[in-house]
Formats: sequence, C-alpha cells, structure tokens
Amino acid sequence: MNDPRHDHEPEAMKKLLKTAVSPIKDAEPRRDLWPQMLRRLEAAPSRVPWWDWALLAGTVAAVFLFPSVLPALLFHL
Repeated sequence: MNDPRHDHEPEAMKKLLKTAVSPIKDAEPRRDLWPQMLRRLEAAPSRVPWWDWALLAGTVAAVFLFPSVLPALLFHL
C-alpha cells in the first residue's frame, strides 16, 4: 500500500499551494461592520415580497387539493 514513489506528493502539493495562493496580509476588517449592519436592518422596510405570498397561497391550495402532500411538506420543515 505505501508506495515510496508517492511519499513526496504531500510536500510537493504543499509547495504548489504556497506558490499558487498568495498569503492574506490583512485578514481583519479595518472597522467594525456590525453597527453598520444594524443601521441597515433598522432602515430597511419590513415588507414581504409578493412571491412569498404567492408561494404561501400555492402551498395552502396544494394542501387543500391534495391532502396527501401534507406529510411531505411537514417533513421538509
């Protein structure tokens, strides 16, 4: 199972990866992004898109027309 020809492959792969992918110099963000995210969430209107209502109506209609589909829907919740 241990073929001596393949013992050098992990080292060669490591060298190839180091040359192909440049190291990340500044991994941390320059500022805290959470307050900006909170401002955006508070400013955004809390509307429900029309397609969500269409999907809900289709699901309700499917349950009324085909009651056997209810276990499948409950399974996916």
